[in-house]
Amino acid sequence: MRKFLVVLDDSRECLNAMRFAAMRASNTGGGVEILSIIPPDEFQHWIGVGDIMRAEARERIEVHFEVFAKWMRDRQGVDPHLVIREGEPVPEIMAQVHDDPDIGVLVLGAGTGKGGPGPLVTQLTRNSGTLPIPITIVPGGLTKEQLETVT
Repeated sequence: MRKFLVVLDDSRECLNAMRFAAMRASNTGGGVEILSIIPPDEFQHWIGVGDIMRAEARERIEVHFEVFAKWMRDRQGVDPHLVIREGEPVPEIMAQVHDDPDIGVLVLGAGTGKGGPGPLVTQLTRNSGTLPIPITIVPGGLTKEQLETVT
């Protein structure tokens, strides 16, 4: 089964990427894999404190994931899978794409602000020629109705 890989983060554009991935998976019989990345700089403390912070970060991610997962299951009939990795975002995304041969499309949300589409979109589009899969970039300003039309 082809899976759509989407990155879970705190950006506003993440919501449209999640919606797009779920709708496409539902319409094409695919699956959704949600990747969340914990940056290494969050744990630059004493070992015991770092372990507690790592556990808290994982717990926050799982709660955030469940919000999207419930919507995907209830509205789209898609049961997403969560993957949590630790490291720098772009290398971890690339590693996940290479580690899971069922991933068929990377879905990213593009920011709508003056800062451009966002660091992930900017960095990954530079590397798009070396990726073994296509990237779909979902504009953050699309409405739910527009997403339904294009999926």
